[in-house]
Amino acid sequence: MSGELSRGGGASGAAASLELRASHADRDRVVDVLRIAAGDGRLTSEELDERVEAALSARTMGELAVLTADLPSIAGGVVAEVKDVVRIEQRGGSARRGDGWVVPRRLEIESEWGDVTLDFTNAVIAHDTLHIDLDMRGGALRLVTRPGVVVDTDALVIGYAKIKSRPAGDPGVPVDLRVEIHGRMDFGRVVVRPQRRGFVRKAPTL
Repeated sequence: MSGELSRGGGASGAAASLELRASHADRDRVVDVLRIAAGDGRLTSEELDERVEAALSARTMGELAVLTADLPSIAGGVVAEVKDVVRIEQRGGSARRGDGWVVPRRLEIESEWGDVTLDFTNAVIAHDTLHIDLDMRGGALRLVTRPGVVVDTDALVIGYAKIKSRPAGDPGVPVDLRVEIHGRMDFGRVVVRPQRRGFVRKAPTL
């Protein structure tokens, strides 16, 4: 029938897709895109608040599409998945999360006599808090920060261990990510530092 909306390709299919009802997962994906854009400096904090509020109350896919129409696509049009929980478990080895890693909402680390490095310099940050549950004996947990990333170790229990923390950049910079470390560190150390100046990379030209 000519009056029916087409679910296939073409303009009619695209229009029909925009009229589809949005799910909670659809709204969450758009919020992740908005927060990443704000972290890249593409949106002000006021714009982010306005768009997040609109995304959470959006009813259709079309309403969500408007909120990201002026933002670049991510990873070829696919939003990087932000996992709820990521686990690192090792014995006598080393683990590293570096360029482009997607910061989860919670990170569980269990390590004996090994090192774990979390480099936030070029990480994909889509939310404002990372909870780290640490169970570490020997070795070191190293966190490489950037302006806007702060680390809270107040809830960490230490036994024959050291915590060395040096903030990154101007303390007046708005906080993009708060890293909260809980759990226990024995016979090791936690090191929080900014990226060394000799390794700073120039931002790509857009």
